[in-house]
Amino acid sequence: MLFITNRFPKGSILSRAGRKFSFDLRNNAPSNSVFFCQHHPDGHCTEVMGEKFLLALKQSPYRQLLLYIHGFSNLPDDIFQSAKELQELCDKEKPQEVLVVPVIWPCDNDMGIVKDYWDDQKSADQSAAAFSRALSIFLDWRLTPANEPETAPCLKRINVLAHSMGNRVLRQTLLDWNKNDLANGVPLLFRNTFMVAADIRNESVHKDQSGRLIADASRNVVVYFASDDLALRSSKVANLKNKVASRRLGHTGPEDINLTPHNLYSVDCDDINTAYDTPKGHSYFRYGRIPGKAGLVFKHIFDCILHGRVFPQDEFRRSSVLREP
Repeated sequence: MLFITNRFPKGSILSRAGRKFSFDLRNNAPSNSVFFCQHHPDGHCTEVMGEKFLLALKQSPYRQLLLYIHGFSNLPDDIFQSAKELQELCDKEKPQEVLVVPVIWPCDNDMGIVKDYWDDQKSADQSAAAFSRALSIFLDWRLTPANEPETAPCLKRINVLAHSMGNRVLRQTLLDWNKNDLANGVPLLFRNTFMVAADIRNESVHKDQSGRLIADASRNVVVYFASDDLALRSSKVANLKNKVASRRLGHTGPEDINLTPHNLYSVDCDDINTAYDTPKGHSYFRYGRIPGKAGLVFKHIFDCILHGRVFPQDEFRRSSVLREP
């Protein structure tokens, strides 16, 4: 499994192709460096470097890519397990269609959700510089002669699945990229961006807010939310403790969908989230009621990836409710 990270490794931060890459779990500070690596079946990781990493993605038999940006309070082993489950579900739906690529940012593993939450929120913000650099590396690679852009362009479609605070990482990355590396505005890079249980303010995706860049960079943006998501209730408590009063996007959906870009859609998962992830109702985007079997949220995500349409039956529809028969 190929992955990207800005977590510090043990030993030197100087990149070297083929070296063993071990996470320094005692150091949860965000690195300004970005590492392109591979996680092997026996559990060890190696650094493969950017050009080889991108070439491996291009030469992969999979037709599309899914960048998976995890939520807060997740350590690397947790993320690899979630990504493995996502990959298995994708392969069951359609073999060699979607390759899952985790994007690993540094989370805390201290005790206490409030401390974890604020440490991780800072890490999410400070990870933006490293991941915006990764986006710049991708664009530079795509235009280099070594990639033969005219005769052998990389035609794979890129999708993003951001979960919980991973949506903050995504938002801040695009803000940093736009501010420091681009002339004016982000390119249309992603086919679909799935914002699941997003731990950002619910007005963040309005046209005049910072999350607008997510819509600018994507053909479709789909927000999945549930009002009884217990993890986001804890998030709200943490924000109130620090005198930040705001409803979360993953709780309510957009504050006013009429104020969002036209390519943003909302999906209410309130009827199924706690049944899929008991009792928190937060990680409901993989399995359904039966472990190992895809739930409705995953099936909707995969259908969007396959067809590039959120509600193909009605081109003017922008919201829906997921319910099991």
